[in-house]
Amino acid sequence: MRIAIRTAKLYDGTAAAPRENVTVVVDGGRIAAVAANDERTDAERTFEARSVVPGLINSHVHLEVNGEPDTQTFFLIRTPTERTLDAARNARLALEAGVTTVRDLGGSESNAVALRDAIASGQHAGPTIVPAGRAICMTGGHGFFLGREADGPWDVRKAVREQRKAGATCIKLIATGGVLTKGAVPGQDQLSEEEMRAAIDEAKTHGMRVAAHAIGTNGIKNALRAGVTSVEHGHLLDDEAIALFKERGAYLVPTLAAVWCIYENIAGGAQPDYVVRKATEIYQSAGDNIRKAWRAGVTIAGGSDAGTPYNRHENYAYEVELMSTVLRMTPQQALTAATSTAAELLGVDAGVLAEGRPADLLLLNGDVGTDVRALRDPRVVIKAGAVAHERA
Repeated sequence: MRIAIRTAKLYDGTAAAPRENVTVVVDGGRIAAVAANDERTDAERTFEARSVVPGLINSHVHLEVNGEPDTQTFFLIRTPTERTLDAARNARLALEAGVTTVRDLGGSESNAVALRDAIASGQHAGPTIVPAGRAICMTGGHGFFLGREADGPWDVRKAVREQRKAGATCIKLIATGGVLTKGAVPGQDQLSEEEMRAAIDEAKTHGMRVAAHAIGTNGIKNALRAGVTSVEHGHLLDDEAIALFKERGAYLVPTLAAVWCIYENIAGGAQPDYVVRKATEIYQSAGDNIRKAWRAGVTIAGGSDAGTPYNRHENYAYEVELMSTVLRMTPQQALTAATSTAAELLGVDAGVLAEGRPADLLLLNGDVGTDVRALRDPRVVIKAGAVAHERA
């Protein structure tokens, strides 16, 4: 279907100033042209929008979970079939909310891999998925209940090979403890630098990028020295870590919503005490630390850790808002982090609107450049040149 979209402002996903009063022509799944509004464009459907932006890219999701207050217990009591159904529903909800690409950083089965293929073949509605398979952790480490426990460099290498065999296209390592696993200490090292270096060497052999869950200060630096592509969370980073980020060219995915959603829902009383305690401790310093990293020039890519408590897949716009309000990015900088920068991190052809590029885009009722909250309710979601969702 050939589609024409008349818009007051087109934000292409980069730092470039928006183009004003243009018509975006979509044909054959790609951007066919960007023309002045007074130029004639033959199209089967025509839309108007206050602003147009690329489809959002969430670099950190867990499609099998839905935002329940007790993630560990949820995983232990749900059946594989139930988790599969949850993943399919969450993929659809994310797409309807304007998320056209996600990176799934760990599930208990190969749901994200199977769902990726079902979406790509048109059997199911959802975003493009870049799956990591099972997260690789130490025995008894953070996320052990959904991860692949491994000990020592050779076992970690084998775990990487297993994820590749299962269909994963990226790898997730657990460098430190985390908030949602009982008994795990966020500031404590888990996989060693030597183990992560072996995993990364194996992954790079197969052209796979590597993300590391790392909250604690030393674990962040271990992961960076080992050569990860991205650090997930990074909440307790210090000046030395900031220097390592810049030296290694690594990305930081701050997942602010993961902490903020827990903290904002403490009064409900449904979350385990250990989750509340750990998240509260992190909340008190995470914003300042990551804002300092951003100001120092660390490259930040958008990712929300969707699926964690009260942090639902259809609410990714909240992460973009937090990057603006907490890190003090401009609305356009926050949008760029959640589009073109996230695409660069994942290595996907997405996140930028230009002639010849894939037509993943959102039609908004407001001007996202002046108010990032315009992303909350996209009026039309177009993925691969087709209308994926249209609000009444």
